[in-house]
Amino acid sequence: MSKILALLLIITTLLSAGEAEDIIKKLDNNMRGKNIYMQISMKISSLSHVRTMKMQNWSQGTKKSFVKIIYPPREKGITFLSLDNQMWQYVPKIERIIKIPPSMMLQKWMGSDITNDDMVKQSSIVEDYNHKIIKRDGTVVTIELIPKEDAAVVWGKIITNIDTKTYTSQKDIFYDEDGKEVRYFIYDKVKKFGKYYLPTYWRVQSSDKENRYTEIILEDVEYDRDMSDMYFQKSALKRFSM
Repeated sequence: MSKILALLLIITTLLSAGEAEDIIKKLDNNMRGKNIYMQISMKISSLSHVRTMKMQNWSQGTKKSFVKIIYPPREKGITFLSLDNQMWQYVPKIERIIKIPPSMMLQKWMGSDITNDDMVKQSSIVEDYNHKIIKRDGTVVTIELIPKEDAAVVWGKIITNIDTKTYTSQKDIFYDEDGKEVRYFIYDKVKKFGKYYLPTYWRVQSSDKENRYTEIILEDVEYDRDMSDMYFQKSALKRFSM
């Protein structure tokens, strides 16, 4: 009897893992599509200061992403490129391309509460993590993501709440390698873009700093457009800066 129960437990665990991976794949497809263009407004708030930025983002899969800042004027034209797990920044004022090393992927991006890794989308939540359903509440499923042994990722664990009606995240909680909660994302205002669903409001909150957060509003979103490969070459950093 104990062997049968053990076998049933193994089968149940495998089925749950398969379901969790399927949900994560659908979530990831909603976030990326074949490719995606976004115009983004970002507000960085702290106890004594509020700063607003606007940017454009072109992304293709998990390995290619190009970001251009268009506001404020003093930072306009700064560009970022992620290509095959490498990241570069171009600063027009000094006319210099800077390579950002992997050790800086957890550094704050442009003073916000998001990281360099967030901006370039290096980590694939499908390929780099093992997935496990830990809770169900109606159509909302809570999934634990644990990095695979050989995955080059910056987080020790991610807990995500996903609405399976639209396969969009409601909340993500990020933990460091020691299991300490570092920050969380809250998502709202889900809209449909063709066959894709996407939250158009994101709030990024540091877990230990209640008075500091970053709000992200997706002002314009286009999926599966005719996107030039020229955005995903090092020459794009200067070419599309202005």
